Amino acid sequence: MSDENRLVLPTVALRGVTIIPTRLMKIELSRKRSVEAVKSALEEGKEIFLVSQKDPSVEEPWFTDLEGIGVVAKVERFSERPVNDIWTAYINAGRRAKNCSMMTMDPFLSMEVELIENPEPDDTYAAMNEVLLEHLKEYLEKVKRVNNLQSLFRLEQEGLPENLDLIMERTDTDQRTRQEYLNQIEVSARFDYVIRWLDRQIKTVSYRQEINDRVRKNVDQNQKEYYMREQMKVLSEELGEDTASEVEEYLAQTDALEASEEIKDKIRKEIKRYGKMHPSSQDANVLRLYIEAMLEMPWDKATEETIDLIRSSEILERDHYGLKKVKERVLEYLAVRKLNPDNDGPIMCLVGPPGTGKTSIARSVAEALGRKYIRICLGGVRDEAEIRGHRKTYVGAMYGRLAAAIHQAGVCNPVLLLDEIDKVGNDSLHGDPAAALLEVLDPAQNGAFRDHYLEVPLNLSRVLFIATANDVSSIPRPLLDRMEFIEIAGYSDNEKFHIARDFLVPRQLAKNGLDPDIITFEDGSLDRMITSYTKEAGVRNLERTVGEVCRKAARSIVEEKQDHFVITADNLEDYLGKEKYRQDKVDLSVAGHVGLVRGLAWTSVGGVTLEIEVNVMPGKGAMILTGKMGDVMQESAKIACTYVRSIGADYGISDDFFEKHDLHIHIPEGATPKDGPSAGITMTTAILSAVTGIPVRTDIAMTGEVTLRGRVLAIGGLKEKLLAAQKAGVSRVLVPEENTADVAELDPEIIGKMEISFVSHMSQVLEAALLRPEAVPGREGESAVFHQ
Repeated sequence: MSDENRLVLPTVALRGVTIIPTRLMKIELSRKRSVEAVKSALEEGKEIFLVSQKDPSVEEPWFTDLEGIGVVAKVERFSERPVNDIWTAYINAGRRAKNCSMMTMDPFLSMEVELIENPEPDDTYAAMNEVLLEHLKEYLEKVKRVNNLQSLFRLEQEGLPENLDLIMERTDTDQRTRQEYLNQIEVSARFDYVIRWLDRQIKTVSYRQEINDRVRKNVDQNQKEYYMREQMKVLSEELGEDTASEVEEYLAQTDALEASEEIKDKIRKEIKRYGKMHPSSQDANVLRLYIEAMLEMPWDKATEETIDLIRSSEILERDHYGLKKVKERVLEYLAVRKLNPDNDGPIMCLVGPPGTGKTSIARSVAEALGRKYIRICLGGVRDEAEIRGHRKTYVGAMYGRLAAAIHQAGVCNPVLLLDEIDKVGNDSLHGDPAAALLEVLDPAQNGAFRDHYLEVPLNLSRVLFIATANDVSSIPRPLLDRMEFIEIAGYSDNEKFHIARDFLVPRQLAKNGLDPDIITFEDGSLDRMITSYTKEAGVRNLERTVGEVCRKAARSIVEEKQDHFVITADNLEDYLGKEKYRQDKVDLSVAGHVGLVRGLAWTSVGGVTLEIEVNVMPGKGAMILTGKMGDVMQESAKIACTYVRSIGADYGISDDFFEKHDLHIHIPEGATPKDGPSAGITMTTAILSAVTGIPVRTDIAMTGEVTLRGRVLAIGGLKEKLLAAQKAGVSRVLVPEENTADVAELDPEIIGKMEISFVSHMSQVLEAALLRPEAVPGREGESAVFHQ
């Protein structure tokens, strides 16, 4: 052929499909390269080359993965946007083409193809056409396809090559047969192939009729269902398959299934459909998986619940140190369930920093109830189908995570932990999984939860849901309303010490194969691990640190360097290296500092102390904020400055002072983001101290939100903040009066020897924090107001 018949065209690789060049048809595309190829053809006004893959499972086909013959087609229409990630194109298949070579792979496939033109008809075409029509008439009479008569009428009007293509496109041919036909270049070869295929089909239909006749002799005409089964039985015997026995086994399992009649009827209906299918077909395989999944679900199979509060309390005490409030709330919940098992109680959500024992509490509740325990991690889930499942018509479809958890548990009433519920994502393209959880966590709705794959109601009302979260602020409001929150705050150093000694050390010794007689952890070593090698609200890193010591000891034993170990505070560096964290201690050698105030803050790893520094310099009234403050904290700084200006006259500050001076407010550790309103009173005190030159006591710390009128408002995370103050050696802490109830609930161990002073107005804060002249060495004789 000439070079005019060689073209470079955008190419679409087809999986499981072969196109015959006959008419306008629709194709569906999902791969990015295929979509880009169609778009390019439309933009450049080119035709497109459609060629089948040899192996449909190949995701990124190369030249050798493609058939040698394809079809050149014109793109008539293309969808503007995908539906369920599927693009639709309408193409007009024209001529055959030979796949010569690959030109590009990205951004789409492009091939050099050679067009195959049909030759001019000769005298033999008419005779071949008559033979073809005779075979086709016999085939249509056998299969009794009346609707194909219109196609037959068209065949009498067309030429031989077009008629051959039309027959192979309109009749029931599989993809392999179509490709073999497409590979026939010469018209005579195509004719021979179609005639042979029609003859085989005629014989197959005749043989099928013989099988039907044999079946009719064995069954009563009025027993239609029995007739269908016998028909499949004969077909299966001819093919060497035994579908009938498989169907009978499925029906027997359905009868023995512990489920409602609605569910059983649904399964029986699908089994009957399966019995009528060819067992090797793709649809039969999809249906078989669905039936087996339905039969394996524990619809009404439940664990008998046993509630013994004494035993439950022993389990909680055995597995967890401290957490008194949490244990009391869990026992109250169990007591209510014992008195009213049918009560739809609230969904418990355990909220706290990482490593504080939220997951293990859920496991202990399951043990106390005698139920199965299953954990579902929701972190990063962005697709609603992860919760509700995929419809079974999709390839590789399966039920959602909740149904999968019920299946894994083997009972319909496990304890189901929804871990990290605050980290559920939201991808608008795939629905909102948080919205799907609304039905799951609503006792009024979850008795008939609809999983898209199962297609029948799944009763989740008997499941005991327990959720965990680190930060409730990221949970959508409707989801918040369906849960009752139990806060698990960070541990004190004393609690960490007892947890390490009683739980972590024995667990790590067993995990690393060490006998307790071989290695001993002195109390001082555990204290130093807690203060100098870890910085967290929980104990997860503390356990890793203990494990690191155990591993080094295990290596020494294996290498026969040492056979007994005593871990002390002094030799801890030999195992763990230099200390990772310095102690945040108050310098009590100085009575006070000007413009430097110690505040308290909450972080995801517990409480910390926060030093706020303020400097005053000549300028034009600007305020400089550094230390990576968030929007809320910057607003607190502006409120603090406004309040100080409003009371400036009381402290001898001139009216034009703030117009002639700049303020620079800084919070150290500038790489760490900081936000929140609880540093309001701390900033106010620091600004006033810097402007007036009055020192602030070094042994005092404070936390609280301030308003423009000087009122002090409540704050959160008080337990963690007081723990941080205690570690730093603070002797007195100023706390908002509105937090009085929160302080009353704290263990005396947390407060220790610190003095807690409740304040409701900034005047009380300044009275307690600012040093009087007599308290400052060298300034005993000065007036009560210091001027800068």
